Amino acid sequence: MSGKFVVGYDGSVSARRALEFAVDRARAQNGTIVLTHVLEWSPYSFLTPTELEERHKRRKEELTRAEEAIMTTVVAELKDAGMTVETEIRYGNTPEILGRVAKEHNAVQIIIGRDGQSAIGARVFGSVAGALVQTAPVPCTIVP
Repeated sequence: MSGKFVVGYDGSVSARRALEFAVDRARAQNGTIVLTHVLEWSPYSFLTPTELEERHKRRKEELTRAEEAIMTTVVAELKDAGMTVETEIRYGNTPEILGRVAKEHNAVQIIIGRDGQSAIGARVFGSVAGALVQTAPVPCTIVP
């Protein structure tokens, strides 16, 4: 059985562990990694047209920077190791975007790393993992 495994990736140690876990699963099933980086972005509806244009320009710069700084090296590593890999870099709410990417790619699973946030911090600020497991369209694995 082959399938696509969406991996939430931000370059952190926990994201790397999640990627390693996903690679093992994908190899075992002759699957594909969909490496996904989400840039949090809040829509401001009260900006002037000039401010919106400047914000759009910064957004494009951030996408390019994320591709170069976070994705390029790890994608090359995965391809050198014989893995099939696709990438997605998007703006928005992380759990929502990961779920959307999983649907669009007909993924069999979403895999993310636990960020190590304290229990109190997660209660106050919310947690990607908590939101993801409640809203994801496919099974999720949170790698410690």
